[in-house]
Amino acid sequence: MKIRWWSLASVLLFAAYAATIAGANWASTLWPALAVAGLHIPAGALFAGLAFTVRDLLQDAAGARTTLLAILLGAALSGLVAEPRIALASAAAFAVSELVDLAVYTPLRRRNQLSAVGLSNTIGLVVDSLLFLPLAFGSLTYLAGQLVGKAVTTVLAVALLAGARAHRRAVPA
Repeated sequence: MKIRWWSLASVLLFAAYAATIAGANWASTLWPALAVAGLHIPAGALFAGLAFTVRDLLQDAAGARTTLLAILLGAALSGLVAEPRIALASAAAFAVSELVDLAVYTPLRRRNQLSAVGLSNTIGLVVDSLLFLPLAFGSLTYLAGQLVGKAVTTVLAVALLAGARAHRRAVPA
């Protein structure tokens, strides 16, 4: 049996990913939708959008199996902090959307990681929204707000990632 030792980055990303899943469901339970610029954005969408980028980073740091374990932990934590219908809807939506995200991100990441993150997150957030909303709320009423909320968070996360990479290249080791 091979033991894989995790780096500090892997541990932090694992915890952050599970926490974003649970945070999304906790926020969805407390604040089903926030009115912003005429859209109704489920509060959990803001955490969920971040989750896609953190998932890609976790996969790079610790592998796909570890990422799937983090989804399970996030779903279990969600059961403690969210309404059961939201936690179950989220578990199903995250499982499917993250597998789709994984399938898109993995083959593209070596060519251009930021493009891979952006494309996989876009596809993942659409799949997640189309599954989560009907399961959690019984309709697609909040679809536009869900997509916008996740997209804004994803764009911010990718921009921060790009900025960090640019800074790292600019600062000599």
